[in-house]
Amino acid sequence: MKVLLVDDEKELITTLAERLSLRGIEADWADSGEKALEMAAAVFYDLAVLDVKMPRINGLQLRNRLAKIHPKMRFIFLSGQGTEKIFKKGAAKATYLVKPINIEELVEHIMTAT
Repeated sequence: MKVLLVDDEKELITTLAERLSLRGIEADWADSGEKALEMAAAVFYDLAVLDVKMPRINGLQLRNRLAKIHPKMRFIFLSGQGTEKIFKKGAAKATYLVKPINIEELVEHIMTAT
């Protein structure tokens, strides 16, 4: 399984990538929506973990663009907001987790999302 992690908080996303790797999950990371789109154009990802609130391209917009590149890609959203109102706007086939992220919970959702 190949996972793409996207969050503008570079320290968080690099730590998540490292922790997932220790659990046998291959994870690449990007700290912007633009970088994530470049990476997805070159590599097939089974699943993307996206921060909802990012500058320029937010997580919901990024999900729509990534789904055009890889229609079978699954999605997990992260939010520091904890607001379900945000989540009702765009992605029906996704999981939503509130920051701070529990790594074991994230791993469980990654493993069941594919």
